[in-house]
Amino acid sequence: MPILEIARLGHPGLRQRAAPVDELSNGLVTDLVADMQDTLINAGGIGLAAPQVGVPLRVVLFHVPPQRANGQRIEMTVLINPEIEPLGDTVTVEWEGCLSIPGLRGQVPRYERIGYRGLNPAGVLVEREASGLHARVVQHEVDHLNGVLYLERMKDCLSLSFEDQLHHVRALEEERSAP
Repeated sequence: MPILEIARLGHPGLRQRAAPVDELSNGLVTDLVADMQDTLINAGGIGLAAPQVGVPLRVVLFHVPPQRANGQRIEMTVLINPEIEPLGDTVTVEWEGCLSIPGLRGQVPRYERIGYRGLNPAGVLVEREASGLHARVVQHEVDHLNGVLYLERMKDCLSLSFEDQLHHVRALEEERSAP
């Protein structure tokens, strides 16, 4: 399968609301998902939305390797026409990055626990609850379907940093929080 080009910040397709998928039986979604999986693995990311590869449809996929989620492994999951809902009011602020904004990280508030549902490529309903990084990646990818980038969710742009400079930001945070 071909590796697709990932749109970068500034591309107009990243700011548009994606259209629902109406037809699963024509093979287009199956081919798209296969290409997106190869692209995600090649890029070393944990999530990808169809608009990021130039396809304005409500399709996301994600996986969470155990080393990124305290030993919990989330297998590759494909959601078509996903919906999410918060499970509680608890919001946590954590570092996020994005394949469409390479090299940068920022602190983004997200619901700690969510419920989500969508169809898999076979048309079977996938319905789960998620917390921690699992919940964060689902929210991030669904934001892409709505034309929202994590930068818009940040409450404090001072946390925006290049990945190779995060150690400086974290040291400053520790210094500020010390008694």
